[in-house]
Amino acid sequence: MTEMQSRHLSVVIPASAADVYAFAADPENLPTWAAGLAAGVRRDGDALVAESPMGEVIVRFAPPNPYGILDHDVTLPDGMVVANPLRVIGHPDGSEVVFTVRQRDLTDDEFAADCAAVERDLVALRAAVTGKA
Repeated sequence: MTEMQSRHLSVVIPASAADVYAFAADPENLPTWAAGLAAGVRRDGDALVAESPMGEVIVRFAPPNPYGILDHDVTLPDGMVVANPLRVIGHPDGSEVVFTVRQRDLTDDEFAADCAAVERDLVALRAAVTGKA
């Protein structure tokens, strides 16, 4: 059995960590930067229900906090739950958003594609926060 890989992908955003956290934590903003949720998000209690390329998924974020923790679990249409560590931390040039992608049961090619999708989302987050496409 091979060891599961993890990759820490990040983007620096020229805005305060508090501002980036507030933007990223707002479910109304998710479709502007999280392509996997681009079709829209609605609330269902403490969960968000999103239309994704895989079908309807349920997203549960960590409770609001002053530490920049935006970890979230995504329940896929088949019932599998994927834990997604996501942090907004201070950086000398503003803030840094760090997303940990885990390979799980993905092939190497699927994992690479997943990482590329997260990188695009992080770039889209930076553009959405700064207003620069």
